[in-house]
Amino acid sequence: MMQNYSVLMSVYYKEKPQYLKQAMESIQRQTVPTDDFVLVCDGPLNEPLDKVIAEKQQEMGMTLNVVRLSKNGGLGNALNEGIKHCKNELVARMDSDDIAYPDRCAKQIAVFNTHSEVSICSGIVEEFTTNPNTVDTKRVPPETNAEIVEFAKKRTPFNHPCVMYKKSAVEAAGSYQDFYLLEDYYLWLRMLMAGYQGYNIQEPLLHMRAGSDMYKRRAGWKYAKTQMRLFRFMRDSGFIGNGQYIKSCVIRSGSALAPNWLRKFMFEKVLRQ
Repeated sequence: MMQNYSVLMSVYYKEKPQYLKQAMESIQRQTVPTDDFVLVCDGPLNEPLDKVIAEKQQEMGMTLNVVRLSKNGGLGNALNEGIKHCKNELVARMDSDDIAYPDRCAKQIAVFNTHSEVSICSGIVEEFTTNPNTVDTKRVPPETNAEIVEFAKKRTPFNHPCVMYKKSAVEAAGSYQDFYLLEDYYLWLRMLMAGYQGYNIQEPLLHMRAGSDMYKRRAGWKYAKTQMRLFRFMRDSGFIGNGQYIKSCVIRSGSALAPNWLRKFMFEKVLRQ
């Protein structure tokens, strides 16, 4: 029976201190508490953020392990470094601006204890703009491993902000690797192709901060090109055929190059349904 788990979070200088505080406190309120919270500072921060971290270090003591990187290297690089510091086999990912449900980790641990074949477990995220109790939209991932594999051919099959995984499986698949804004999707694909199995709890586990900024990040030629590169990797690996490759490239490029209001509409009314 597994009960202990690590929490892996990365923060950088642009984060709002109150968001970081809320995110960390949602982990402190877990019904099954963590004994290992790894917080990676992705490059130098600022005084307000460092103050929040210092306060939390006082409250959490040895449970909070702050890893400071000398320069900002992006999320994939920060998580790759952070996972090396996680002392438990189960690792819960958490973003520095989201709010976890109090029973989030308890529910995920229960899945790993009931289904020993599962290496990645996520669930439903509820996106909000200002008030976490006012849900704008939900992202509901597929439940079973067979559905997850099929879904992965078109879109990322796990909600990264609330994923919990086995550290050994992630490291065996090569951990996070540089892939602009798609480090997590690239990791899930390599894990699924290697035979590791996933499961998604069909209940909300996390309040995810969305808003227009989230959609702006998923725009432009750079993002369109990184998506095409990912689908090319799937095709070259035999995970998808040529038809699916062409279809996905056309759809994703159209979304990345569309105006922000249209992309937001597509995410909320089409992709989240």
